[in-house]
Amino acid sequence: MRSRRTPAGRTGRRLPVLVAAAASLLLAAASMLTGAPPASAAPVTDCTQWGTTELRGGEYVYQQNEWNSEARQCVEADPATGAWSVTDASFALPTNGAPATYPASYRGCHWGACTTDSGLPLRVAELGSVRTNWSTTQVASGAYDVAMDIWFDSAPVTDGQPDGTELMIWMNHRGGVQPIGARTATVQLDGRNWDVWTGPGASGWKVISYVLQNGATELTDFDVKGLIDDGVTRGAINPAHYLIDAEAGFEIWQGGQGLGMNEFAFEASARSGGTAGALKAQYKNNDAAPGDNRIGPGLRLVNTGTAPVDLSDVTVRDRFSGESGATAYGTSCDYAVLGCSTVTHRVQPASAAGPGADHYLEAGFGGGTPAAGATTGEIQLHLNKADRSAFDETDDYSRTTGASFTDAPKVTVHVDGALVWGTAP
Repeated sequence: MRSRRTPAGRTGRRLPVLVAAAASLLLAAASMLTGAPPASAAPVTDCTQWGTTELRGGEYVYQQNEWNSEARQCVEADPATGAWSVTDASFALPTNGAPATYPASYRGCHWGACTTDSGLPLRVAELGSVRTNWSTTQVASGAYDVAMDIWFDSAPVTDGQPDGTELMIWMNHRGGVQPIGARTATVQLDGRNWDVWTGPGASGWKVISYVLQNGATELTDFDVKGLIDDGVTRGAINPAHYLIDAEAGFEIWQGGQGLGMNEFAFEASARSGGTAGALKAQYKNNDAAPGDNRIGPGLRLVNTGTAPVDLSDVTVRDRFSGESGATAYGTSCDYAVLGCSTVTHRVQPASAAGPGADHYLEAGFGGGTPAAGATTGEIQLHLNKADRSAFDETDDYSRTTGASFTDAPKVTVHVDGALVWGTAP
């Protein structure tokens, strides 16, 4: 088990590196005057516990982050290229507890300290591309992992512990260390096989870790979004939350000298042509008899974003079990504030069925643009089997019994086919 967190009393805020910053400004000014490229900055050596160094003109920050030890740790960093290496470390902690340190580079907003021109934060539902180039020097002794830490929060910036998910990418590890929680799945993403570990962090936040089978020393043009999308599908990442920062380095339990970051580049961008808002689904039960021949959900979408949402690319899925009887279904719109003529509806078999969810009622929209904070208003739908045989709705995945609208985490919302709200079984 391992957990890395800035301890109480330490905010993890980026401290100004005055000498390096001043040198960078002078070099930039000289470059503008002469037309010549700026010369490389002198390497920076840091042997402090909490030191930080701006990298690549402030687009990244290196942090010592020796949060669980006071032993000597020295790192030499190149502010111009962003490369750094551990020049002095001999940690000796047991591997069944937390690591001593997590020296790392980060980009984005980390505990309230934001790097420049990162493109972050971005709402998960609006992500278009998230990719990294990540190259390391690893050593054949000690106990450590080679880990990227990606943080999500319900707000665009937080100066404390994020309230969303921590996603970890373990490119490699040695010495018997393992992620938080337990291995729950194996998936193939971006042409590689990953073990998926899930579990709560030390203070209860969600953690999902992807451990690369057989390990590597570098990932080139790697599709990070594929892992994020997988985490959303598993219900581990809330699509309404923000990706606020990414950091890459080494969690070290034992040894550490010789580990190094050759390159860490992290690029995230919003998708084009989609909604600029964010949606959640709400549900109320319009059919109190769970054993009749009709399913009648009441649905409503709420725009929780800061801009209007174009509903033409949006679909909503209410999952249920068909049980026995006919396999063909009829659907109808009984009432919609938007107008039933703008609402499409159909029943589809689920490709990955779970308990109470072998089919779903899907609603779509021919138009409508609810403003920020607004709703679609109620949409009353119903469905029947072709032979009018009875349902048993008591175990249906999306159904709740409430007669008024409440948030519905088991009703999923999709934009251009991408999941933006809810958890599929």
